[in-house]
Amino acid sequence: MKPVTRAAIALARFDLRRYLVGGLLWLPVSVLPLGGGLILQQVFDHLAAHRVPLLLCAAFVGVELVRGLTTVVAWTYGDYWWSAAATLLRANVLRSVLIGRGRVPYSSGEALARLRDDVSEVVGFVDESVPLAGAALFSTAALAVLASVDPVVTLVLVLPTIAIGVLSRLVNRLIGRLHRRAGALGAAVAGHLGEVFGGILTIKTAGAEEAVLERLRRHNRLRRDAAVKDRLATDLLGAATGATVEISIGLVLLLSAPAMRRGDFTVGDLALFTSYAGWLTALPRTVGAILARMPQAGVSVERLTRMTGPGEDPARDTGVWFHREYPAAAGPAHGDPLEVLQARGLTAGHGLHGVDLEIRRGSFTVVTGAVGAGKTTLLRALLGLEPLVAGTILWNGGRVADPGGFMVPGRVAYAGQVPRLFSATLRENLLLGRSGDRLERAVGLAAFDLDLAGMPEGLDTVVGPRGARLSGGQAQRVAAARALVRSPDLLVVDDVSSALDVETERRLWERITGACTLLVVSHRPSVLARADQVVVLDRGRVAGRGTLDELLETCPEMRRLWSLGPPVAPAPERPADA
Repeated sequence: MKPVTRAAIALARFDLRRYLVGGLLWLPVSVLPLGGGLILQQVFDHLAAHRVPLLLCAAFVGVELVRGLTTVVAWTYGDYWWSAAATLLRANVLRSVLIGRGRVPYSSGEALARLRDDVSEVVGFVDESVPLAGAALFSTAALAVLASVDPVVTLVLVLPTIAIGVLSRLVNRLIGRLHRRAGALGAAVAGHLGEVFGGILTIKTAGAEEAVLERLRRHNRLRRDAAVKDRLATDLLGAATGATVEISIGLVLLLSAPAMRRGDFTVGDLALFTSYAGWLTALPRTVGAILARMPQAGVSVERLTRMTGPGEDPARDTGVWFHREYPAAAGPAHGDPLEVLQARGLTAGHGLHGVDLEIRRGSFTVVTGAVGAGKTTLLRALLGLEPLVAGTILWNGGRVADPGGFMVPGRVAYAGQVPRLFSATLRENLLLGRSGDRLERAVGLAAFDLDLAGMPEGLDTVVGPRGARLSGGQAQRVAAARALVRSPDLLVVDDVSSALDVETERRLWERITGACTLLVVSHRPSVLARADQVVVLDRGRVAGRGTLDELLETCPEMRRLWSLGPPVAPAPERPADA
C-alpha cells in the first residue's frame, strides 16, 4: 500500500464518526438537485399548459432552502474533522522533532511552510473523497432519469462531460508539476525570510542589507512567475469545465428542438436536462481532482515523514482535543519516583562511545571534560533528544524503551546550554502552559528572586526577542527556574552557571542542591567541589569517576583539566533593562 493511501486511511479512521457523518451530511447536498430538477420539469410543463403551479414553486424553493441549509451544516461540521486532521499531522511531526526522534532537514522558515502547505495538501486530498459518494449517486440516478426521457439527448449530454473528465486527467498532470514548483519556490521564500530574521545582526554588521533584499526579490520573482502559471492552468481548466456545460446545454437545445416540434420533448424535459447538465460534471471533476492530488499528496506525505523519526507515521492517531478550554499541561503521574537512574553502554552518533552512568536519588552528579568530549551529547542521549546507536537506560531497574517520551517533565526537566526564551512575559516564559502554584518556589531556588524584585513589572516584564532584555546570567537562571517549575525528580542542566558572577553562582548552587536530584554539565571549580560524583569524559569515553579529590589523585585527564586553571569569573551582572 502506498504511503499516501495509508495516510489517507489513517486520517479517515482517527475520527471515523466525524468523517462518516460529514460524508452523510454532504450526500443531501449532491442528491437534492435530483428532486429540484424533477420539480422544475413539472413547473415548466404546468406553465406551458397555462397553469400557475404555486405549490410546485413552493416545493422547489423548499428543496433549495434545505440544500443551502444542509451545505452550511456540512461545512460547519466538516471543519471539525478537517482542522483536527491537520492538527494531528502537525502535532505528530512537532512531537517527533521535539523529543529528538525526528529532525528538520530544512531551514526553520521552510519547515514552517511544510507544516502549513504539505499538511493542507494531505488533508485536502483525503477531504476530496467526501463528496465522491454523493456525486456518484447523483450521476447514476440522473442518467437513469434522463435516459428514460430521451436516450439520444442523454448520450449527447454525457459525451462532453466524459471529454472534460479526460481533459482534466491530462491537464492535472501539468497542474501538478506547476503546483509542486510553486510550492517549492514559496517554501524557499519562507526559508529565506526565516534566515534573515534569525541573522539580522550578522547582516547589519556585514553591510549586506542590499544583497539580502536582492536575493529576496529574486526568490519572489521566481515564486510569482510559478504561482501565476499555476493559477492560470487551474483557471483554464475551470473555464474549460464551464464551457463544457454550456456546450452540453447548446447541444441539448439543438437536438431537442425537432423533438419539441413533434411533441416528443416538452419544455419541462428541456428544463430537466439543463438543470442536470452542470451537476453531471461533478463526478468527473471529483475523480479528476482525487487523481490529480494523489501524487501531490504523496510528495507531501514523504516530506512530513522525513521530519519524523525512523518508523514513525505522521498520520498515527495520537488524539486531538476538540474543546476550546483544556486543562493546563501536566507531567506524568509520579507513580514511580526516581530511586536510581542507570545508563549502560550509551553510544550516540556524535562522538559518544559506551558510556555507563548511575545516578541515585538526591545525589549531585557533574559531567565534565574538554570541549568536544561529548558532555552535551551524553545529556541529550540520556533524555532521548539524541538517537542512540547502542545502550540501555534503566529507571528504577526498569528498561526505558522510549527515552524521548519517558524522560519528560514530571520525571525529568532540562535546562539547555543556550537559554531559549520567547518574546513574552517572564511568567509566560516560566510556565509555558503549566499551572503557577510552584512558580514562587522555582524563582527562589534559581536565585532569581532578587532580580525579579528589582523589575517594576515583576513577572509581567516582557523579556524581548530571545530574552534580549535580560543579561546572560539572568536568562540562564530563568531557564533553570522554568525547569524547576516542573518539580522534576531529576533536574538536568547544561553549564547553567557559565555567565554568573561568583556570588550569584554560590547562591544558586546552595539553594538548588538538595531540592532535587541533579545531573549537571560544568567545568566550574565550585560546582565540581560540591558534586557527590564527577564523571570525566575524554573524546566520548569515561576517563574517570569519583569525587573531585579522588579524581585529582587517580585521573590524568582531570589533573590536566584542573591544571589549565579555573575560568575567569564574569563581572557582576547588570540589572534587567525593565
